Amino acid sequence: MKYAELINSGASPTEIQSYLVDSELVPVTIRIPRNLRDSAKEAASLSGLTFTSFIKRLMIEELSRKD
Repeated sequence: MKYAELINSGASPTEIQSYLVDSELVPVTIRIPRNLRDSAKEAASLSGLTFTSFIKRLMIEELSRKD
């Protein structure tokens, strides 16, 4: 099942979150402004997270949000 199918089927946020984290890890390269990266690293540290965990958490929250 794909993400769009989950959304269309009316899956709960918990089901969507489970789908998003239950897969193999793949490397991703993005280009963002240094100030944005540094600020995100600082926010992650203040939350007790790594930069990667912080970004993954934000993505999961956004993708599992019901509008």
